Amino acid sequence: MASVVQRLAVLMTAGVPPSSAWTYLAPESSPIVAAVAERAVEGSPVAEALVGHLEIVGPAERQAWRGLAAAWRVATETGAGLAPTLREFAVSLRSLANAQREIAVALAAPVATARLVMVLPLVGLLFGLVLGFDTLGILFTTGPGLACLGLGVALMLTAAAWNRRLVASAQPRDLTPGLRYELMAIAVSGGGSIDRASTAVAVALRSTGLDDVGDELGVDAVLALSRRAGVPAGELLRSEGEEARRSARADAAAKASVLAVRLMLPLGLCVLPAFLLLGVAPLLIAVITSTVSGF
Repeated sequence: MASVVQRLAVLMTAGVPPSSAWTYLAPESSPIVAAVAERAVEGSPVAEALVGHLEIVGPAERQAWRGLAAAWRVATETGAGLAPTLREFAVSLRSLANAQREIAVALAAPVATARLVMVLPLVGLLFGLVLGFDTLGILFTTGPGLACLGLGVALMLTAAAWNRRLVASAQPRDLTPGLRYELMAIAVSGGGSIDRASTAVAVALRSTGLDDVGDELGVDAVLALSRRAGVPAGELLRSEGEEARRSARADAAAKASVLAVRLMLPLGLCVLPAFLLLGVAPLLIAVITSTVSGF
């Protein structure tokens, strides 16, 4: 997506009209670009076209496309240059993409560990079969075996659900950190009043389904600082947006580190007992049964 936005900016800087820029990118880009290009040629606003075709993209990308729609609408309504706006937004998207990659790397080891230990009960069961004991028969045809099977499966299902919840809790909730700062920086670069810029940002966020984007108080504080110091608000807002993204990356890394420890809980409380019930207990029952029958 960052590459698409960057190419749009380059084409518009070269003098290509916005609708034509989307058309030129359509053949080699994602389906949403082709859909927006078709609507743009018909004269529909780009921001509305983006929001109207979000079902084409995956759930993980929709918030970013909504952010682009909001940025496009703010730039259009405030008179900010679209090409510089898109360049800045591409930089923001690349920063977010880097953050997502860092999060994925941090979560890779804990998630892989969780998946690996989930096969321990199966390993124990196969080990008993290799030794020549009918562990499957014990599990499915005897009372104690059925009890071990039911409790073991219940523990494994609990561990799987617990692992999913832990991994989901470590995922970032806000996929567009610093977006309100970026949108306000775009709005004030159009040369209008602060009130007009604030209204444009609020309308853009509401129309693109991003009403819950935070940082409203932070934006007000930056604007107040800009007025007190007598300096342009644009750079202050962009620096705060970058700081918000850095904080989001740090929080995500911290959650991933904690996840590696928390994943030991379902391992110790569910997976290992399930391993004993499904892998060790049938083996012991088979050994005892064969010993008793030998007498």
